[in-house]
Amino acid sequence: MAEGEVGFQNQDSSVLGIKQDTDGKSDENRTSRLHQPPKQPIIECPDCSSERLYKDGLRYPSDVEPIQRWLCRDCGYRFSEKPLQESHKWSINIPTTLPSSRQICALEAKNLDSAMETKTVAGLEKITEADIKGKLLQFAFYCKKEGLKEITTRTFTTAIRSISRYTQSITDPESVKEALAKMTVTENTKFLYSCAYTRFLSFLGKTWKAPKYDFVEKLPEFLPTEIELDQLIAGCGRRVSALLQLIKETGMRLGECLRLTWICINLDTRIITLTQAEKRSSPRVFAVSTTLIGMLNSLPRQNDKVFGRMNKSSATTCLINQRKRIAARINNPRIGKIHFHLIRHWFATMQYHKTHDIHFVAKLLGHKHTMTTEIYINMEKMAFNVTSDEYTVKVATTLDEACKFLEVGFEYVTEIDGNKLFRKRK
Repeated sequence: MAEGEVGFQNQDSSVLGIKQDTDGKSDENRTSRLHQPPKQPIIECPDCSSERLYKDGLRYPSDVEPIQRWLCRDCGYRFSEKPLQESHKWSINIPTTLPSSRQICALEAKNLDSAMETKTVAGLEKITEADIKGKLLQFAFYCKKEGLKEITTRTFTTAIRSISRYTQSITDPESVKEALAKMTVTENTKFLYSCAYTRFLSFLGKTWKAPKYDFVEKLPEFLPTEIELDQLIAGCGRRVSALLQLIKETGMRLGECLRLTWICINLDTRIITLTQAEKRSSPRVFAVSTTLIGMLNSLPRQNDKVFGRMNKSSATTCLINQRKRIAARINNPRIGKIHFHLIRHWFATMQYHKTHDIHFVAKLLGHKHTMTTEIYINMEKMAFNVTSDEYTVKVATTLDEACKFLEVGFEYVTEIDGNKLFRKRK
């Protein structure tokens, strides 16, 4: 054997206890054992001496080699195994070297001091990013148990994550109040953050006196004309154009359209049934045109959903890219600002302009309260330059008079004592 191999020097094989054959060759099996590296010592739990262990991951201090962590399967004790700098042997931390209230070695505790779960800064409890993620997961599960919708849960968790970037302690209401006061966001955003934090404190078992932020209803900057909508629909791809046409004829929300399944569409009667409404809205039934039925029928059927695997993010991205190209081609910047919910506003405004029945429009949109629908009264004035609510009223006693009133633009209102009442804006 060559000098230096596995730490042995040239010696007589008889000293090593190797049986030789008559031709002077060593036993191969015995020699192969000598070439094997020495086995690692058996690792035992310092607390209960059990050998039933789990590897609990590596720790990477900055000044030494990675440290292996172990978890005892019998008693649940955690301990560290670390290489010593002065030798290549491995040693196990014994319980006598550790404080009784801790389960990590002193070296590991020193190097992981910056990653402690919580610190005290100016008397407030500061939570690290890892703790925030854990709290948000628990908070999301709490919202789900409370019956909140998925979109509401996602909005609240996003709001809490945003607040945590502006405060040292997300669990301290006064600190959060100061953070909200310093934020350079809109009043509506602060109102949303306040509502989300109220729910978060309920999850923590705490309460607070919420600051007063009012939600301000905003009108869109403009309403597109039907010609502009048709230009956008004609210029988009097959799937996006069908999605836009569906919203134009039904006023459905984007999420409701993407949830729509083929079984909810009757191609013969041209009836679409919305069974999965968003925001706790009421289910609705729509009669649509043959144009929309043809556009939907031309889509590939990837799965049970009409629009396949398309989600809100991908649909919005496709619309942004395509509307920008169309706006530049026809030189109309208004088309470059049309989005899915703006088409829903257009639909509701058109319906209110035709009927002037706020309850009917609320039922079409799925609103359970007309307070939300009243915004379209002002939007009708913006779109059609309606400056007053004064009407010219006519009474028809015969069928011929009623037909004449309808021909000149009067709309039927009601019938009293056999007389039919019609009205038209002045």
